[in-house]
Amino acid sequence: MKKIILKTSLILYLLTACAYSQITIQIGGGLGATVPTGKYAGTTIDFYNGTQYGLGTGFNLHAKARAGLLGFNLFGMIDYSTLSSGEGEGEPGKGKVENSHSIFSLKAGPEFNISIPLFPLGFYLDGFISVNTISGKVSFQGLTKIPSGEYDIESATRFGAGAGGGVLVDILPVVTLDFGIHYNAFNVFGKQYTTNVTSHPRRDVYTSLNDEKDPLFNTTEDRIIGDSRSMNAWQFTVTALIGL
Repeated sequence: MKKIILKTSLILYLLTACAYSQITIQIGGGLGATVPTGKYAGTTIDFYNGTQYGLGTGFNLHAKARAGLLGFNLFGMIDYSTLSSGEGEGEPGKGKVENSHSIFSLKAGPEFNISIPLFPLGFYLDGFISVNTISGKVSFQGLTKIPSGEYDIESATRFGAGAGGGVLVDILPVVTLDFGIHYNAFNVFGKQYTTNVTSHPRRDVYTSLNDEKDPLFNTTEDRIIGDSRSMNAWQFTVTALIGL
């Protein structure tokens, strides 16, 4: 009986030790570019007309953690992106508009790795869910339908998802460079139209996220959001990770 217990304990110990030796933990940070697509892109005239957000390419800063076992990983990211339209026309040949968004995201999901034996290069595919808090500013100058000035965009939270992949390059025994490309859908769930009422209804259209269709679209000249607007972007990142 004692021999059976000893053998069983030894087998469990060896299995545990083997599994533990394959566990990897990495943490690090990096930066990159965020490129809006679809209705998240466009021109300042599109934004002024309520059809698109009119944002251009911005940058992101992020922290990343990865825990893996035998090629299967779980990862998490804290990501900050900022996007701006730059100053452009609000109406053809008239007035100036500028729109900017800041996005604070928490992301987590599975990662599947493909490594090359005895070669410091690997590949991965991943998917994730995200919680995204969006805020920003908008400014108008010289337009007839809204007073000139700079206004804050009310902060709002949306739930999203994404997928992508990347290349892992080992440059030191405990340091890895992660070159990633991912498609982010920032507002898959939680879209809404906010019907604030202040002294200037047209201004309210721009100072709330308003990614859902206005239920009273086109009933007055100030009700200009005629369609749901998805907030999607490509993200290109470079991350330095340190193994623990």
